Parts: sequence; structure tokens; C-alpha cells
Amino acid sequence: MVSDNEILHNRLALFRAEAGLSRKDLAEQVGVNPQTIGFLERGQYGPSLELGLKLARVFGVPVETLFSLDPFTPLAESLAAPRDHRGI
Repeated sequence: MVSDNEILHNRLALFRAEAGLSRKDLAEQVGVNPQTIGFLERGQYGPSLELGLKLARVFGVPVETLFSLDPFTPLAESLAAPRDHRGI
């Protein structure tokens, strides 16, 4: 369980939606109850190291791509590249 003064931020719902997986599908792949995936996505539950690593493996990313103690940069900001004003 995540303590009240420490929030574990995650991008689990984003990665799950992008992969076209339901909570049930993802839960089956990592061996947990679908409700656990919902708790994780809402930040109501912090995963064990083992579960975090299993989830990262499903999506083929490092665990810190899914979970962070610091808020993630909003996706729109991270995708916005600086534009060259010369039209290049």
C-alpha cells in the first residue's frame, strides 16, 4: 500500500489502452485479480517489485516508464517538439 504522504504515479491505464488490453486481459497476463489492475491505475495500491516488473515486461518497457514517485510530464507536453520557425 502506498503511504498517504507518498503518491506512486503511473501510466498503466495509458499503456493498457494503447495495447488494446482490458483490465481482465492484463490481470491474467501478470497473475492478479482485475480489481488489482483498477486499484493500481487509480493510484490506490502500489505494486510489489515483482508485479511492477511483470507489468513492465508485458509492455516491453523499463519499470520506471510505468511508475514514478514524481508526476509524469503530461503526454501532450512530452510529444510537443520544438518547432523550427524556418519551416524545416
